[in-house]
Amino acid sequence: MDEATTVSRECGVPLSFLTDPLDADETPRVDVDDPHMLIVIRTPRFDSSAQVQYTTSPLGVVLSPDRVITVSSQKESVLEPFASGKARNFSTLRRTRFILHVFRMTSLLYLSHLKEINKKTTNLEAQVRKSLRNEALIGLLDLEKGLVYFTTALRSNDLVMERVQKTQLLTMLPEDQELLEDVITDNRQAIQMADIYSNILSGMMDAFASVISNNLSTVIKFLTSVTIILMLPTLVASFYGMNVKLPFQSSPSAFLITMLASLIPSAIAVVIFVRKRWF
Repeated sequence: MDEATTVSRECGVPLSFLTDPLDADETPRVDVDDPHMLIVIRTPRFDSSAQVQYTTSPLGVVLSPDRVITVSSQKESVLEPFASGKARNFSTLRRTRFILHVFRMTSLLYLSHLKEINKKTTNLEAQVRKSLRNEALIGLLDLEKGLVYFTTALRSNDLVMERVQKTQLLTMLPEDQELLEDVITDNRQAIQMADIYSNILSGMMDAFASVISNNLSTVIKFLTSVTIILMLPTLVASFYGMNVKLPFQSSPSAFLITMLASLIPSAIAVVIFVRKRWF
């Protein structure tokens, strides 16, 4: 907060323009307080140590008459190419072009992360097909959450870019107009990819849920069949364990007859269950 207050005082920028992008739930928007303007977009984040590895965070760009200030609570990979000098055709003198390059870098980073999500989805799907392990299913669920975050952020970013294009908030040269159109195209491509991957993943999760339910029904059916088959000999043995006069009790073949009387109903039950495909 001390840093934001110092920047606000020295640059004459409204303090809210510097603190709003620090809110993790801040939505993309354009705010004008003449002669200053705030543009907030959401950029993709990847954290391998988090449960949901793919999320988004707000990035604010403040334009004042003589400065461009970027505000973020995270070390943004979107700004890293500019800070390290890897970004081509980048100059601090061309403020509009810089903002458009930030837009473009954001869209490209989304596309890159979406391709990684697709690869991870394919790998987890292969694991689930082999064995329905909880770890793989939870991994698919976390990827589905990440796609929801991406889709929501991309749609909001698209609205901001459209407003910049239609309202002429930024002074743009013809080549800047072309760059903005390319950026909007890339962003919408990312939206389509996120929608497709999200629909595929959602359908996959529903299919796996049906498979799990079907496997559970099969197991319960099998165990029920085994219980019935084992119950029949137990029933016969229970009758012959009573302290009353029983058929064949004086016969030397009483044990053999009792065993046959126990096994025959079980065999009949096995045949019936096999025909009904309970096994």
